[in-house]
Amino acid sequence: MELIWDIVISAFLVIGGIFGFVGSLGLVKLPDPMTRLHAPTKAATVGVGSVLIASMIWFAVKQDHLSLHELIVTVFIFLTAPVTAHFISKANIFRDWPADKLPRPAGEGEWAVHQSDADTSKEELAGEQETEATQQD
Repeated sequence: MELIWDIVISAFLVIGGIFGFVGSLGLVKLPDPMTRLHAPTKAATVGVGSVLIASMIWFAVKQDHLSLHELIVTVFIFLTAPVTAHFISKANIFRDWPADKLPRPAGEGEWAVHQSDADTSKEELAGEQETEATQQD
């Protein structure tokens, strides 16, 4: 039975290492910020989650005490990594994509990041539009 637990723990560690490596490689090799954003978020959620689950299993099997700290950290990473990725992608859209170059969103609205009544101030939008106008001239 000891061997089976060692194999399970090792499998989780290897999976976490592979996802960490692929996420790091994707961060370096992918061409633009929006595609580069995808790789580290997967590495954070699956890679770090696998390592933490392996640690939780190791403490439960080898040390005979249940450690829920790793589970709490894993849940925290699963909840925060997508939110962080969303904020970074929204900032990238605001910084690099003018509203007329974006595809139309579903429904009747516009992209929230390019609306003056969104969470971006009117002064920031006016400054961005002036910058775009000078670049086009």
